[in-house]
Parts: sequence; structure tokens; C-alpha cells
Amino acid sequence: MSASRFLLSHGILLRSSDAPPVKDFLETHPGAYTTSRTHNNASWLLFWERHMKRLSESIQVLSNFAPQLLFKSNNSAVLSRSSATLPIWQPTVQMLVDDSICKVLPIALKERNDCEELAITTLVSGNFEELNACETVSEESVSKILDVHMHIETYVPPTFGIPKNGVHLALVGHGRNVAAAKYSDWVRIRKPLEKLRPPSVTELLLSNDGDQILEGCVTNFFVVCCKVWDSNDGKALGDYRNKYSIEVQTAPISDGVLPGTIRQLVLEICRSEGIPFREVAPSWSEHEIWEEAFITNSLRLLQHVDSIQVPTEWKSAHHSKTWKDISWTKKQFQDGPGMITTVIQEKIMEKAVLEGYPISNINAC
Repeated sequence: MSASRFLLSHGILLRSSDAPPVKDFLETHPGAYTTSRTHNNASWLLFWERHMKRLSESIQVLSNFAPQLLFKSNNSAVLSRSSATLPIWQPTVQMLVDDSICKVLPIALKERNDCEELAITTLVSGNFEELNACETVSEESVSKILDVHMHIETYVPPTFGIPKNGVHLALVGHGRNVAAAKYSDWVRIRKPLEKLRPPSVTELLLSNDGDQILEGCVTNFFVVCCKVWDSNDGKALGDYRNKYSIEVQTAPISDGVLPGTIRQLVLEICRSEGIPFREVAPSWSEHEIWEEAFITNSLRLLQHVDSIQVPTEWKSAHHSKTWKDISWTKKQFQDGPGMITTVIQEKIMEKAVLEGYPISNINAC
């Protein structure tokens, strides 16, 4: 079954074969973006308000620190001079996005098949000509400076809990720059890593030293590991009275990882459920105490990890031309999601219902 695609850009709506795959579109258009999807047979948008907040934050970060990733211009010096003068108002971004999604989502809903969801990618880029034309930037003028592009594609989410639906990961690349923002140029930057992707690997992991694992190319990465025990009294370091004798680990934002929407949800769930967690980059040198692992993003939500493989020689791996040139070390997890992974996934789905944005609100606009 071929996927249906729609792209609304500069007021022009492209359909199916005329609309490029989302990776191709992002690779050729600068800007901040976010991806969400529908849920429950396309009746809800998942965590839409969180995504709009995150999109506004990304636009602001790029405007202040990397305007070349937000605006398309051959004159980087001019961009740098103008970068700090673009304040971002979230209601303005929300208004622009709402206007675009109202034009394209009802059409996409009519053409989808039952049991298909819709993946919705919103890209916001800067209009350099409009920025130059403004003497002062106001909330009204920002709406002219920012261009919104909306890409929608049918999507069939993986079923959670099925052993064969686990993901296979491989550690191959260095961490990203300007990780505080989600920007489209990352699609182009990460392309060279594909030559190092072994067959059947679902996602590529990033690390700056070959040991501390930061995140995936398009996901956040978590491990569930045994607590470290104090050899003097036999008690787990930390809150040993907790019902869980484990802890969840994921790299902190300060290490240069994307502050993903689902990543934040996982931390909130761990806190509310009393599951111990630390924001620390999981260390491959301690992989023997990893009991479970999972990845998160806004399309998959959460998927358990079946296996992880890393180069035995990190430095030499970066001079390799293909994955065949690399000697790999591999860790295999249990068949199917573990207990903690299952608890967190179930709680994410509960939050998806509580925080769902009704599609009917968009159809009525």
C-alpha cells in the first residue's frame, strides 16, 4: 500500500507523487521543525500543545545562535548581524501553524484508509527579505517573517509489545551541534552516517567518545540498568527503599541532546511512578548491567530495543567506508519489552489520551 503525501508550501498544495518524501523536503529547506502524528484512527493529534511550544523554542534558539539554520541566505555575515533581533511569540507561531493545518489536514483525512494514522511535520523557516524590510520586529511583523510549511503523510504505527517489533541500534556517529533546537539541516548532516549502518539496524546512535551514548539520529535513547550496590552494606546507592531495584538513564540536555517531547514525558512518568532515573549518558562500558533499553520519538512514541552494537575500535570506525570495515561488539536484550519499558509505555498512552487535541477542532476551523 503506497503512502499518501501532502505538502502545503507558500500557499501551494502538492499531493502524492508531486509531494516529495519528508526527508527530501527537509533536506532542501532550512528551518525549525517538529513532527507529530494522529492517534486513535486519526481522531486526535498527539501532544500538539507540547509540540507547538517546542517548535517556538527551536525557532528562538536558531534565531539567536544559528540564524543560517533558520534563514536561507548566501550572506551569513548579514544573518549574524540580524540574528538577535527576532523575538518569537508562541501564540503567533500557533496562529500561523493553525492556518496551514486547517488547509491541508481535512484533505489528508479524507484520503487516508482506515487504521492509518497521519504523520504531520511542520517546518518554520525565516523569510530574510521580510526581515530586512522591518525596521523593528513586532508580533505582527513576525507573522510575515516566518514561513510555515506543512507536510502530511500516512503512517502505520508499530504495535507495542510484540517481540519482533523491537529495534536494533548501532553506534556510529558524533553528537549534533545546536542540539537545543530541532532543525531541518540535520537531515543533510546525518546522511554520511548511513554508509556505516549495518543491515537490519533500525536507528543509529551518537556518541562523542564511543562510550557515553547521547541519543539516536531521530530518537532519544534510554537504558534500564541495575542499581550500583554499596559493597559495605549491600544496599543500592540512592533510594534503596524504592520498589524498583533499577534506574532509568538517559543523557542530559547539557550533554548536547535534543530535548524531545516524548523524552520529557518519560522523565515525568518516572517521577510520578516512583521509578528511579538519572539524567546521565548511558555508558557502554557498563552495558553488562543494562536490563532493558528503549528509544522514543514522536512517531514511534516508545519502542523497546532488541540489540545494540558498537565498534570495538571507536577511532578507526570513523575512517571506515562501510559497516563491513568495522569490527562490532553486540549486546542482545531479552525477547520483547521488559517490565519498566512496559510500564512507561502504558503511561505514555494514558497521557496521549489526556493530552490529545481533537481533530474535530481543526475540521471546524
